Amino acid sequence: MKAISARRAKGMNLGAFVNVADNSGGRIAKVISVKRAKTVRGRQVSCAVSDWVKVSIKAGQPEMTGQVFDAVVIRQRKPYRRLTGERIGFYDNAVVLLKDEKGNPKGTLIKGPTAREVIERWPHVAKIAGVVV
Repeated sequence: MKAISARRAKGMNLGAFVNVADNSGGRIAKVISVKRAKTVRGRQVSCAVSDWVKVSIKAGQPEMTGQVFDAVVIRQRKPYRRLTGERIGFYDNAVVLLKDEKGNPKGTLIKGPTAREVIERWPHVAKIAGVVV
């Protein structure tokens, strides 16, 4: 996984409810695990912008409710610092659902802004991003 140019503050714990920001059919998801996460033994894993997570769909189309998908965090409310010195924090926590291990998104468009750190790490998500902050 490619490195990003920011000092990300881990803004979401396991069990956090997040918005699904694409048009794949889900609306609200729950973070159930963080893939490729490393932490101290006994400490709960948390995630930040551009992390690869597993989510369970809690609201949306009836056939998607209860299913588990891979996703990428594209926005987080907790401010984090970029190497330029600016701090970025969004108005909500949001993810984009993935359809395979290579990082191809399930939807065809992203609603709302996307963090620049996601564009650096996930090129397939960058193709459907509208506004990049």
